Amino acid sequence: MEAFIKEVLLDEDTLLKRIKELGTKITEDYNGKDLVVVGILKGAVIFMSELVKNIKLPITIDFMAVSSYGKSTISTGEVRIIKDLDFSVEGKDILIVEDIIDTGLTLNYLTDILKKRGANDVRICTLLDKPERRTVGVHVDYLGFEIPDEFVVGYGLDYSEQYRNLPYVGALKEDVYNS
Repeated sequence: MEAFIKEVLLDEDTLLKRIKELGTKITEDYNGKDLVVVGILKGAVIFMSELVKNIKLPITIDFMAVSSYGKSTISTGEVRIIKDLDFSVEGKDILIVEDIIDTGLTLNYLTDILKKRGANDVRICTLLDKPERRTVGVHVDYLGFEIPDEFVVGYGLDYSEQYRNLPYVGALKEDVYNS
């Protein structure tokens, strides 16, 4: 798999250090609140599992699966909920955990939906952010890393359902996804 990686952008130690810092800050900010951590499948699973180990509070976790890409590397602009939450968010403080923010369409849509469902508060925690690609304004409350406009894989991020299990975030060689 490594033969398809152009460059390692974030190694495992760097990722784990920053995730621990995020967990500490989230613990401080949500002390005494009814926190539900909502992971966006499938990409956020590895990041979220590390993050919740570093949140030193009682929490509930749930998951949503959404799609705005299909099998493409470019967002279609249409967000579809594929798997919805198992629990009500009414009166809860919600922390959406995402692997990467690109256009912002997905998180803008999810934030709006969760607020309409009666969530007390909705905040966003993302491992990676590509602000150059933003088409919709999205406020990120907890940011792991800002990255350049590269197609990245690893640490949960995929290309065609592969590379998620890499222990780092790397830029994928263009010939892999342009062929």
